[in-house]
Amino acid sequence: MDTWKSTFMVQRSVVVVALFAVAFQWPSARAAGEPDLQQTQALHALFDAEWEANMRRYPEWATYVGDHRYGDRLYDASPATRAAEFESARQSLARAEAIRRDALSPVDQISLELFMHDQRDSLRFEPFVAYRSMSLGALGGFQSNFAELLGASPVETRPQVEQMLARMAAYPRRVDQELARLREGKALGWVPPRTVLDRVLVQLDAQLAPPPPQGPFFLPFTKLGAGIPAVEQQDLRARGAKAVAEQVLPALQRLRTFVADEYLPAAAPDGALSRYPDGTQVYATLLQLQTTTDLSAAQVHAIGLRELTRLRGEMDAVRREVNFDGDFSQFVKHLNTDPKFFHTSPETLLAGYREIAKRIDPELPRLFAQLPRAPYGVRAMPAHMSPDRAEYYDAPTLDGTRPGWFNANAKAWRSRPIWSMETLVAHEAVPGHHLQFARAVELGELPKFRRGGGYTVFGEGWALYAETLGFELGLYKDPYSRFGHLQAQAFRAARLVVDTGLHALGWSRQQAIDFMVERTGQQLGFVTSEVDRYYSWPGQALAYMIGELKIIELRDRAKAKLGPRFDIRQFHGVVLDQGSVPLPVLERAVDAWITSMATARP
Repeated sequence: MDTWKSTFMVQRSVVVVALFAVAFQWPSARAAGEPDLQQTQALHALFDAEWEANMRRYPEWATYVGDHRYGDRLYDASPATRAAEFESARQSLARAEAIRRDALSPVDQISLELFMHDQRDSLRFEPFVAYRSMSLGALGGFQSNFAELLGASPVETRPQVEQMLARMAAYPRRVDQELARLREGKALGWVPPRTVLDRVLVQLDAQLAPPPPQGPFFLPFTKLGAGIPAVEQQDLRARGAKAVAEQVLPALQRLRTFVADEYLPAAAPDGALSRYPDGTQVYATLLQLQTTTDLSAAQVHAIGLRELTRLRGEMDAVRREVNFDGDFSQFVKHLNTDPKFFHTSPETLLAGYREIAKRIDPELPRLFAQLPRAPYGVRAMPAHMSPDRAEYYDAPTLDGTRPGWFNANAKAWRSRPIWSMETLVAHEAVPGHHLQFARAVELGELPKFRRGGGYTVFGEGWALYAETLGFELGLYKDPYSRFGHLQAQAFRAARLVVDTGLHALGWSRQQAIDFMVERTGQQLGFVTSEVDRYYSWPGQALAYMIGELKIIELRDRAKAKLGPRFDIRQFHGVVLDQGSVPLPVLERAVDAWITSMATARP
């Protein structure tokens, strides 16, 4: 998913919530028959009120989920608003705790548990004021989010464009609020490392360089709806250029000046959380948050090493299969430098991704009984984004007005080998992110906070598991594409080692870079940007393989217990039709399905 979400997580404290096995009870049958109407109405009124409050409080998020009522506003990052957010969480939690769980339907029981833990975990971050101030990241963050927001905003009608102009007028105040937050964190000893801030400056310069009638901020004004009369379009474009020149760019320049003159001189020597005040507690909280488990950093580290050993053996087997005369590092160098393994232009790279997607689409019904209605596409990510930015996915809106998008880094076509493309499409598009997110959006029986939110460990765990489904969908038929799949898996295993190594076990940045290059064969530039990403988004990279391993474990369990009764389409339906949930909830859902299948009449 895109980087706006990381900044939104900082603003709200926590968007993705952590839930642990001991905190969950599987829904009980309603002893007295039908669910209690009064309790059910109270629950749904609470869900609706909280959703509406969040749409008003976080208007950027509202835009991304397709609610454009607040498209003329930006988040208010004032201290008073931030304090009010935590008070609101306390009040919402109290209302939720007053609802009788055993009076609800099974679906509502789960929703109540998820909602309460959302509020509790938001409150867990209340003491970490300084950590919440660090909104500038290596691959994106506050410094790039406004351009992305404008790109996601509708401009089909004049009122929609007027909303965008109002947002642009509000941007200088929003930047000043963020500068105050950054200075607040700086005073408490929380500043990102120089390697991260150097990347931030590059991203800022890329946005500041084009003259106002060009560049990412003016781009939406070149795509105005055909229904807007030509004379009005001309007026709106003139006002847009003026807003970019007089409001947006000067505010962004103030941010750049601050980063260069105040923030960078105070940069931390490295970004390990253990080196910051209260950083050890922050990382422990983030580890639980991102994995929805009680695994320790040492345990996650060990899992990563175990998986790397297994995957390295399989990658070496491919090297031997193609009769390559050389060791692993020489083989990887060959794969990363031989022109035959690369496309010849950005256009052919994008065409290659689209061709892979077209091959996958007709095979999906063999593994899935129900596919989402929302379409998806493949496009180049915006030009202003970092040249070493990894590919990402944008989910469709709740109302279905915007499709899903796999955003490819076409600028980096020279470093995107053909043998890596199949597993990437499986992850970012189908059967990965698009199939999961678009399906969740269509689960109309679930409250909006479950359809429009989610858990990193589920979403990224599913996408990584989806890569393994490529074998059943006709991918990885040649050994090089199979190597690409294995390397992608090894890369996620290495993340378990490196993220915990950096933030909990005293690893240096160079140690992390050397380890990832040697153990995965990924290119140095990509690995370097990834390590800086782990500084910017601690714990997030742990979610991928922890989630994947749990889904594989549950699939293996179901196959072992059900034997010939196991149905892969039903299994995938059980996993996806919960929406995005914590791993303990997913496990209970699958176990309940196994029991029902095992006891059902043939």
